[in-house]
Amino acid sequence: MRIGKIITLCLLTALMTGCSWFEDTTTPEGYVRHCIRLMDKNALYAEGEAWETMKEQTLEKASQITTLEEAHALVSEAVGVAGGKHSILKPPMEEREGATEEKVPEVSLSEDGIIVVKLPAHSGITVSDSLYTFTVFDFLAAHREAKGVVIDLQDNVGGNMYPMLAAVSPLIPDGIFIRFKGRKSNSPVTIEYVEKQAGISEDKAFKLPASLPIAILTNEWTGSSGEATLLAFRGLENVRTFGTPTAGYASSNIPYLLSDGYTLVLTIGQDVARTGEVFCDDPIAPDIETETPLEDAVNWINERNV
Repeated sequence: MRIGKIITLCLLTALMTGCSWFEDTTTPEGYVRHCIRLMDKNALYAEGEAWETMKEQTLEKASQITTLEEAHALVSEAVGVAGGKHSILKPPMEEREGATEEKVPEVSLSEDGIIVVKLPAHSGITVSDSLYTFTVFDFLAAHREAKGVVIDLQDNVGGNMYPMLAAVSPLIPDGIFIRFKGRKSNSPVTIEYVEKQAGISEDKAFKLPASLPIAILTNEWTGSSGEATLLAFRGLENVRTFGTPTAGYASSNIPYLLSDGYTLVLTIGQDVARTGEVFCDDPIAPDIETETPLEDAVNWINERNV
């Protein structure tokens, strides 16, 4: 079953990218050439002198290799130039080391009426998107009288941003909240689209008051989709951020499943906030840098409610 799924996904990738590469990837050289074509067409930094030099050198070396291990090494080196630090060649799931079990979001209401939401990283492998989203969404719906909300994005290294955003969608104004700016594209994303993807119907969707104080906590491990969730609140008057600067992976990626079960993850766009600010490889600084972000966030919310 797994082999059949891999073959099907590989064929779909070939059709989507317009590459007649299926027979090509039976050789290490063909494998590398296919990956270079994907990078050349889609990766954010795959243009200019640095990339052209890397591409030429990689293809030259590819003609001399005899194993897939050598192919993986060449692709891994090239993808860093084509896509930057957020791009990677990933082995199949069963070969990955250091994988941690996913966690369900934690939600609580303090004695002074402040909701605290802990949004962990999420890929949907061991915790379903629906459980992740509605653990938070339903809690917000049941506590609409809250005096403020703390969204803890500390240690949220990313994953699938849509369940994260859908979970806190009652706190995000309708309309476009982020854009993904690629080499030749500019793709807007609306909160309505996020809600629809999460299965939140129009009659179930709701908004908490726009004046409700919202504090967001970040640290050096807040990255990728964690940063996209942070940027969904960028520019809102009722929001303040606390903690330390983020990891600096505020960019959009797309995965390409390869014929051997590896996945080529390419960065294809920068994150653009509603303010027009463009984010990508640099850390995002909080409004208030502090080593006690939760305490400072709660104090700020309480001051706003005086």
